[in-house]
Amino acid sequence: MLAVWRLARLLPALLLGVCGCVSAAAAGLPSAPGLHRDAEIFADVGRLLDGAQQRVWVEMYEFGRADLAARLIALHHRGVDVRVITDPSVDVSRVTAVKLAASGVPVRYYPIDDAVHQIDHLKLLIADSAALVGGMNWGSTSWRNHDYALDVTPATDVGRLVAIFTQDWALAGHGSTQRVPEPPGPLYETAPGEEIRSRLLTLLESARREISAEVFVLSDPDVVAALGAARLRGVRVRVLLDPNQDSNQASCAALRLGGIEVAWFPVASGQKLHAKAGLFDNTLLLGSANWSVSGLSTNHELDVETRLPAQASAFRAWFDADWALARPWWEWWLGLAC
Repeated sequence: MLAVWRLARLLPALLLGVCGCVSAAAAGLPSAPGLHRDAEIFADVGRLLDGAQQRVWVEMYEFGRADLAARLIALHHRGVDVRVITDPSVDVSRVTAVKLAASGVPVRYYPIDDAVHQIDHLKLLIADSAALVGGMNWGSTSWRNHDYALDVTPATDVGRLVAIFTQDWALAGHGSTQRVPEPPGPLYETAPGEEIRSRLLTLLESARREISAEVFVLSDPDVVAALGAARLRGVRVRVLLDPNQDSNQASCAALRLGGIEVAWFPVASGQKLHAKAGLFDNTLLLGSANWSVSGLSTNHELDVETRLPAQASAFRAWFDADWALARPWWEWWLGLAC
């Protein structure tokens, strides 16, 4: 009888792994110009690279895609100003950096602070006068992950991204630079500063109708408390988490005790819910920062927000579809909720 019970508990996960029905990429869901998700993010990366004539600047935590490295090398040989910053603690990124440098592409390692276990977690691409900001790494299997990215095209915003990259390029080159001043938005940094933490808490505190979030790691106590406070104000709070991150377990239990709707995203084999995205009424915030102490206070991170109605509506529809997959009827019957 015990063996049958264990099999029953495993069956849903097995079915999800076989059918691959783990994202909202089903037919009939809306699209929103400039907002990208999952493997489609790499189509936008290709578009930006194909159109680049003057510069391609990349700051990437995990860079293991040989095809993208080859494209950067080809752009460099065409005379495009190609520069790459990466994190020296990631093995595949160091391998790619060596390959790029051997082909003449200027590469620098971000000077992470090992004493506080810091990482350079940015996922930033600047191509001429446009940019892409999000949570998707350029790893060899990153395309499997559930993630989001947003095009940035306003000149003022691209200008700030250029300033951030220039700041990091100088820091990686000689170890000191002047910090980019903090603007009113829509781009937010962590380390230097805690712009992302401040903006995230402001959005949590100001939400009046809904908070819908998909987060790889949620463990920061201030964020957990702010989610609970929003629920007490009458906000509908829904949170999807990656089930394979141990640090999510305690937060999930705390959220459920506070009456918050929370569920595990049904990841397939080899997949992660890698998103760090939240919709707060009609404001969408996404990027590289996990909702953890390290993501909001220690790591070098970059988030972007949008209030465009089409993008907020598309994310809401995508979230609803993901939520439906994560909360099938047998979840409660078999006790699979967090």
